[in-house]
Amino acid sequence: MTENDQVSGSYWLETASGGPRPALTEDLDVDVAVVGAGVAGLSTAWELARAGRSVAVLEARRVAAGVTGHTTAKVTALHSLVYDKLRRTRGAEGARLYARSQSEAVERIAEIADELGIDCDWERRDAFTYVREPSRVDEVRAEADAAREAGLPASFVTETGLPFPVAGAVRVTGQAQFHPLKYLYALTDDLVARGGRVYENTTVLSMDEGEPCRLSTDTGATVTARDVVVATHDPVFDRAMLFTRLSPRRELVVAGAVAADRDPDGMFITPDEGTRSVRTAPYGEGRRLLVVTGEHFTPGTGDTRERFDRLSAWATEHFPGVELTHAWATQDNDSTDTVPLVGPLHPRARHAYVATGFGGWGMSGGVMAGRLL
Repeated sequence: MTENDQVSGSYWLETASGGPRPALTEDLDVDVAVVGAGVAGLSTAWELARAGRSVAVLEARRVAAGVTGHTTAKVTALHSLVYDKLRRTRGAEGARLYARSQSEAVERIAEIADELGIDCDWERRDAFTYVREPSRVDEVRAEADAAREAGLPASFVTETGLPFPVAGAVRVTGQAQFHPLKYLYALTDDLVARGGRVYENTTVLSMDEGEPCRLSTDTGATVTARDVVVATHDPVFDRAMLFTRLSPRRELVVAGAVAADRDPDGMFITPDEGTRSVRTAPYGEGRRLLVVTGEHFTPGTGDTRERFDRLSAWATEHFPGVELTHAWATQDNDSTDTVPLVGPLHPRARHAYVATGFGGWGMSGGVMAGRLL
């Protein structure tokens, strides 16, 4: 991929339209104010509105236009290599609870899409974490065993639909993928229909954690709320210094059309090669959109153009004939203890909550956070 290549940005943002939401210009009083309109914030707000609470969502930019709009949109409880680590660090019960929370989130999206009649390209797919080096096979076997022990329909396999051999892989059946923006725009419409309020281009400048809480905004308006949920990518008003427990990670994405018979029929990820993630999406008659993610690196380090070139070369090597038409970047926060940070914003918080640190698995993690909060 060169500077002159004609490529677009996020395919999800390009192919879904959500009506603009107003900025907040008048003072507001609600039960709950949610700061951030990504998957975690919108899922939380929707669950609260469905439970009868009055809710306002405050977004500094546009709905779902941040990290959520640049995801690969896998909806799965298989998160690369996590269950063996959880089993060792948090015990079998900790791993089981993690698997249950993520699996329930997958099914929650399916339930909501069905209930609201959302056409969001929902497709069931098996999820795979694979390695190509024989030296890592034991690691994958242990992951398959731990994931199965945690309650997932997991198995160790040596054959996948990828166009190259693997040394071994964890396979979890019954997972899913979708168009995240089609889903979230429809969820936002339903949130508003239930009485929720969504404001764009409204930056929250400060928060007073009183009873009630008060949020001041750059538009001059004040929001009064019994409870506040901070669902921004990096937690704002971070009195507990949560940023010290988060490690930022940047990855690149390239996407383009392949013939439908080249579809590997699954969602794949490997921790090798700076990570490589592969999935496809509907893309018209006889074609699929190949989405390849990788080149894991710390923000601000290395040559991004060189990394895009490597990722593009990998995609075209393994999927000859792919017409790369889209390229974008995404950024995630990994928590130091592997699991997301969801709960009170700090130890003394009584009415302020946080949802962050999804480690690249925000689709299931964000929905989980919404249900938990």
